Amino acid sequence: MSAPKSLEAVARDRAGKGAARAVRRQGQVPAVIYGGGQAPQSIAIDLIRTRTLIYAGGFKTTVFEINAGGKKTRAIPRDFQLDPVTGVPLHVDFLRIVAGQTVTVAVPVHFLNEDAAPGIKKTGGTLNIVHHTLELTVAPDQIPEAIEVDLTGREVGDVIHVSDIKIPAGTYTGDVGEPVANIVPPTVLGAEVEAEEAALAEAQSAESADDKGEAEAEAGESKDDEKSDKE
Repeated sequence: MSAPKSLEAVARDRAGKGAARAVRRQGQVPAVIYGGGQAPQSIAIDLIRTRTLIYAGGFKTTVFEINAGGKKTRAIPRDFQLDPVTGVPLHVDFLRIVAGQTVTVAVPVHFLNEDAAPGIKKTGGTLNIVHHTLELTVAPDQIPEAIEVDLTGREVGDVIHVSDIKIPAGTYTGDVGEPVANIVPPTVLGAEVEAEEAALAEAQSAESADDKGEAEAEAGESKDDEKSDKE
């Protein structure tokens, strides 16, 4: 739960596709702040700053204090659009934060102390992650940066459910009986890898045999041609 991040913005008087294109030509990203019982506010934010924030991770779980023309508004990103080819941010939607409000956010799950898990460290098992994020309904100022799962003492075959995890704040929106991760034996993934490697080796061997056959056939044809020329 970190303090709101400051985000400078410029208030926009006009909306629509034409106005949005003009904003992008100026090196900015069109955005809108909505909700909280107020009219939507169109703003523009710096392209480089926006791109950095999005690709740094945790963008949709970060509360921002947006300063647009001296007016500061607390808001959280609800959605954003990226160019499908270049990945450049095209638009951002922010939700105003008001007292007593809750939001639903996907919080990343971090797994700690793999070295202290006998099933991984000693037995050679593999951590199979089912959910990399968990959706929580939580007050905006209580959004956790991550949900931590301690793997200390975990053995092969252990399954970690949502109910086994301490949620820092808020309420999980799904079934607490859902598995978040489990530790699988080394043979499970190892057998798959060995099978893939064997199939690849077999394919390469067959390809080499075909190449050799083609080369021998070409050599035979060359000899026949030489013999015909001599005759």
